[in-house]
Amino acid sequence: MEMITLVIYDITDDDLRLRVAKFLKLMGLKRVQKSAFAGPLTSSKRADCIAGLKRLVRDAKANIQLYPLTEASFRQRVVIGVEMDYDEEESSSIIT
Repeated sequence: MEMITLVIYDITDDDLRLRVAKFLKLMGLKRVQKSAFAGPLTSSKRADCIAGLKRLVRDAKANIQLYPLTEASFRQRVVIGVEMDYDEEESSSIIT
């Protein structure tokens, strides 16, 4: 059974933060804020995500939190301000 998983993080190391963001995208999660991703994961995919994040972080100074949410609770979220498209922002910030 899939549940929405919200992942938030506070990571000071730029390289590690980028690796974590790329990993979360590979897991199928979508960026909802600069340091937050959300998306549906099965319990086994969530376990894989946790294991992968633990491998990435190891002893680094980082705080990552995962929150499993029901679809109903996720739909009740309140977004204040403008809707941001972080995927578009990232691709436009790449220098070629």
